[in-house]
Amino acid sequence: MFHILKRMTAGLLAAAATVAFAAGASAQSGEPIKIGFAMSLTGPLAANGKQALLGAKIWEETVNKKGGLLGRQVKLVYYDDQSNSSQVPGIYTKLLDVDKVDLVVGPYATAQIAPAMPVVMQKGKVFVSLFGLAVNSEFKYDKYFAMIPTGPDPKPAFTIGFFEVAAAQNPKPKTVALVAADQEFSKNACDGARTNAKQFGFNVVYDKTYPPSTTDFTPIVRAIQASNPDIVTICSYPLDSVGMVKAINEVGFKPKMIGGAMVGLQATVFKQQLGPLLNGIVNYETWVPAKTMETPGVVEFLKTYQAKAGAEGVDPLGYYLGTWGYGYMEVLEAGIVGAKSIDDTKIAQWLHANPVKTIMGEIKFGKDGEWATARMLQVQYHSVKSGALDQFRGMDTQTVLAPADLKTGDVIYPYEKAK
Repeated sequence: MFHILKRMTAGLLAAAATVAFAAGASAQSGEPIKIGFAMSLTGPLAANGKQALLGAKIWEETVNKKGGLLGRQVKLVYYDDQSNSSQVPGIYTKLLDVDKVDLVVGPYATAQIAPAMPVVMQKGKVFVSLFGLAVNSEFKYDKYFAMIPTGPDPKPAFTIGFFEVAAAQNPKPKTVALVAADQEFSKNACDGARTNAKQFGFNVVYDKTYPPSTTDFTPIVRAIQASNPDIVTICSYPLDSVGMVKAINEVGFKPKMIGGAMVGLQATVFKQQLGPLLNGIVNYETWVPAKTMETPGVVEFLKTYQAKAGAEGVDPLGYYLGTWGYGYMEVLEAGIVGAKSIDDTKIAQWLHANPVKTIMGEIKFGKDGEWATARMLQVQYHSVKSGALDQFRGMDTQTVLAPADLKTGDVIYPYEKAK
């Protein structure tokens, strides 16, 4: 009887050990690390949001092929915020309370990121955002990290190159008009443009905002034209930018320089739609296919992205948000691997203390989670013809004017010479 009990006890212990081992293995390799976010997949921000999502999905696929992170696969959980900022708080609440995601990253665009911040902060989550301008300047959240190359002084960064180029002309232009959409990004960028105008000694002769619901930009352009500025800085969202460019050409407005912080013109769909109407515009970009910007990994990524773009129905080139959608996931990956943990505090501490290598170059985070060094571009569009996609694959239709270390040519000045 004693021997029977001994054998039964040994069997039960062995079974318990097997169950314990299986439970441990499941914790390490069974459940994926779930990463949640909102993204604009419909509405006016969708042209950029959809390519950012494809970039993130390529990152997910790449990481999982390599075995995942911390011995676990990764899984993206995302919802369409419809380019509507009022949808964002509910999405992040659902991700954290219902879907029980392990980590979150930001949606795309300042107007979408800002309303997510209170939810994320309340939960103490690390938060890598995608193209949010100075979002953390008010919140001062120590687990926030901005994936946007605006540097430690983000508001002026969007237009400082524009003003540098204008100020270098001989004779130097003297007056500037400022116009912005009445939305968070645009107002932040316009705050920076005022700072730059003052720094470079320009007299502001027009400074107004317009409602986000505006569809007819001709009256706005005529009002700016009536103030007779030498240069014009426009801080706008995608559909506004398209409307502004069309109105500028329709009215025949020809200041010496115009552009600056027009979101949307970076997307291939809008470049193709506007064609020659773009010629002469000076505007920000964050990456262009110049040899000086081909960092390790970016060419390989773009081959993968462009092979998938047609089936996904997204921007065929992916230069603007496809690359950055992959890159901001690389930031979170680096934090997880560096901290050897998915604990939000440990990830944030590691990201504050260490540089991160991404396909967009090496990044060091500084104050408020902004980049320690700015890397924004100002380019001028020129020689753009109607329709053809291939003209945008290289540098034939754009010249990098600033910063000086990435410059590829000189500005065509005044603006009408590029028409």
